[in-house]
Amino acid sequence: MSLRDGPLGEIKPPLAWVAAGALILAFIGVGVLLVVGGSKSGPLDGLRTASDGVVGPVSGVVAAPVRASGGILGAVGAYFMAGSQNRQLRADLDAALTWRDETLALRRENIRLRSLLGLKTEPPLPMVSAHTVLDARGPFSNSRLADAGAAQGVVEGNPVLSDHGLVGRVVGVGDQVSRVMLLTDVESRLPVMIARTNGRAILTGDGGPNPGLAYLRTHDTLEEGDRILTSGDGGVAPRGLPVGTAVKGFDGAWRVTLDADAEPIDFVRILLFKDFSQVTGSLPSSQLPSTATDVPDAPPAPQLGAKPSAANAAP
Repeated sequence: MSLRDGPLGEIKPPLAWVAAGALILAFIGVGVLLVVGGSKSGPLDGLRTASDGVVGPVSGVVAAPVRASGGILGAVGAYFMAGSQNRQLRADLDAALTWRDETLALRRENIRLRSLLGLKTEPPLPMVSAHTVLDARGPFSNSRLADAGAAQGVVEGNPVLSDHGLVGRVVGVGDQVSRVMLLTDVESRLPVMIARTNGRAILTGDGGPNPGLAYLRTHDTLEEGDRILTSGDGGVAPRGLPVGTAVKGFDGAWRVTLDADAEPIDFVRILLFKDFSQVTGSLPSSQLPSTATDVPDAPPAPQLGAKPSAANAAP
């Protein structure tokens, strides 16, 4: 007969009493262990040594899964944190790429501005730096607005250059702005020369990217790659400004690939060129041709009715 079926099976001690008794026994056990463990030797010394020998290897075996589970939990936490870390890294990468692009753009702009400021003519002529603020393009007209005008000394007809070559000329001037007609404009006409042969032509715009060469006059045959410069004829622009390179068009006509198309036309220099008096004024007088002639002045014609002078009178 089991204890549950006996006369004591129905006895149910209160839960509070059981908890209090267990707590008292625990305090007693802790006190005994403290007393026994504090002494250097005692009746339980051998038992404690034996238990340490058993507990050491067992605790190592039991701790291994705990350590493994800790590593697994760390890996799982890192896996779930990887998503947010990747988002942050992508945001940092996008910001770094944006800064890189801005830095490269500023570096290129700085290089172009330095080359533009280093632009010189021979003989030296005054220039004004400007920034083109508007591009007005159509099927035939090609022009730009530059933020420099009459207040900076700009007048109509001034040549406009980029850091690569001639862009066009000023056709309208305001106080702080000027309109630049590009070489590709249908109304653009510019006297040019072929550097290799010293031949002459008129650069004519037709609205396309490559102006044509009209009225070509040269003793030698024009070749692809020949350099085209301003000729200075007609006083439109100083001689020797770079314009472009001669190429053969699809229609067999000669055209010019403009040097100014190598970069966007955003920063320009307006050449304050009015006429060739600026050029000749910078030359020493010894290099200028003399206007005097060796022909003696003719005597004045005699007047009708006048008496002959004593020098012309007959002896």
